[in-house]
Amino acid sequence: MIDLGLVFARFLHYVATTTLAGAAFFPLYAHAGDEPGKLVRWRNGLMLWSAVLSLASGLAWFVFSVANMSGALADVADPEVLASVLRDTGFGAVWTARMILAVVVVVVAAAAHVQSPRSTTGQDLLMSFLAAGMLASLAGAGHAQIEEGWAGVLHVSADAAHLLAAGAWLGGLAPLGFILLGYAGRTGQDGIDVDGVLMRFSGMGYAAVATLVGTGLVNSWLLVGSVSSLLNSTYGLILVAKLVSFGGMLALAAANRFWLVPALVAAGRSGAGEVWRGKLRTHVIGEQGLGLLVLLCVSVLGTVRPAIGQ
Repeated sequence: MIDLGLVFARFLHYVATTTLAGAAFFPLYAHAGDEPGKLVRWRNGLMLWSAVLSLASGLAWFVFSVANMSGALADVADPEVLASVLRDTGFGAVWTARMILAVVVVVVAAAAHVQSPRSTTGQDLLMSFLAAGMLASLAGAGHAQIEEGWAGVLHVSADAAHLLAAGAWLGGLAPLGFILLGYAGRTGQDGIDVDGVLMRFSGMGYAAVATLVGTGLVNSWLLVGSVSSLLNSTYGLILVAKLVSFGGMLALAAANRFWLVPALVAAGRSGAGEVWRGKLRTHVIGEQGLGLLVLLCVSVLGTVRPAIGQ
């Protein structure tokens, strides 16, 4: 029960924080000019609900982590147990800071949601900074804390970069999917250049994938160590499942970039792009589904002993 609750809380938290980061980062690279009001309103709503879910799931993660450390859910109500976790563990210190940050993010997101439907550069940068902090700080509460010295610094840095790249790509699929579902034509309603957004998202995707691969290799070296450990441990087999899902995302992204987007641009000039746009929407939904499997694998991996040394 405790282990299942911890995995579920971790999964919800990863989904919320990656969505929050992806939605916050999106206008910084996707729009050549001002972001249309309809998209601003939808994106602000998405960020608010993601921030609320991030806070709630973060608290649930803490509760089940305390129960996991003490051995019983009832111990979560014991002030001495709570004080011990908060005061004497690295997880407690990191999680206290993260939950304070989560409250700040909820307040800022709520303020943005009720204000003008037009976004500003300052507002976008502030939300991006806060969302990046929420996501990257997860590196301070996982297996990256195993090492000490330079190896610890390397692992935390690689893990933080890995999380940010995942947030930009996987989280960015949500506003991208909204644009593909809600806007028709080569230049959609409210002046969105759909083709331009797609090309800029692909450009961001190159950087995100390169970062994910590079930092993933570093993390695997530190947590797995060898092919034998990869194939003969529970941790390694779950990691393989994650890599297969990630490979499927890469295949769909490559098909989008080199087949569907060029075909959509060409068809758009002749006014016959809806068929290609439908195929692209299907691929984006497929990427999102595989991305959720990746996050589920990550949620389980955090509760399993690393393969190295086994």
